[in-house]
Amino acid sequence: MLQNIASLPVALPALPIAERKPGERVTLTINGVEYAFRWCPPGTFTMGEGESQHRVDLSQGFWMLETEVTQTMWESVMGNNPSNFKGANLPVEMVSWDDCQEFIAKLNAELKSGGRQSPGGIALGEGYKFSLPAEAQWEYACRAGTTTAYHCGDTLMPQQANFGQDWDTGKTKEVGSFPANAWGLRDMHGNVWEWCLDWYADYPSGAVTDPTGPDRGSSRVLRGGSWGNLAQRCRSALRSYYDPAGRNVSIGLRLALVLE
Repeated sequence: MLQNIASLPVALPALPIAERKPGERVTLTINGVEYAFRWCPPGTFTMGEGESQHRVDLSQGFWMLETEVTQTMWESVMGNNPSNFKGANLPVEMVSWDDCQEFIAKLNAELKSGGRQSPGGIALGEGYKFSLPAEAQWEYACRAGTTTAYHCGDTLMPQQANFGQDWDTGKTKEVGSFPANAWGLRDMHGNVWEWCLDWYADYPSGAVTDPTGPDRGSSRVLRGGSWGNLAQRCRSALRSYYDPAGRNVSIGLRLALVLE
């Protein structure tokens, strides 16, 4: 059972949403492990690329984990470390979408049972929950206001992300090893693919508000590319997919804190 989540030392700020600045940072401590989140405000952006481009309106802001979930985070909650590349501050990998739901359920169970009114005036246990980001939330957070192929421009260099390594000798790198985007989020390109909430399907033909994908499907969305992919596979708009029960050395996750 998780410990100490009922007395999270830093509260989500009680500022009105309109006054929160993009990238505002808060930290939560769970089982002695720090989780840093960045604020992603409500907004509108153009999702996808080429003929798939469409307008998306996100009516609710959300908090995105600053880095991918680390092996320390995972092990402190799940009691195991399935990763192929071992290291406390390396991203956890070899986790299926289904595994991630179990991890998140454990966090949310404690949040609901132990959440209490914070000094800042927001009850974490009332209204907020941990989740995988929806695909639209993921791309919006990755872009952080940009319209280029990557949040750092139209090219991606080795000093900007962990990508393009040989599959026989390459590996993950410690989270936070590369520069952040404009909202303080790190490793959005490369390192490990990140599971999203949505079933994989074609995009809608027109503008949408708060999309979360279809109700059913056979594969779940992956975003961001990995250490073993070329730069083209790490673009902000690039989509991939995988069996939700599947595990791979190039797949991990990132948490969001969203309103229920």
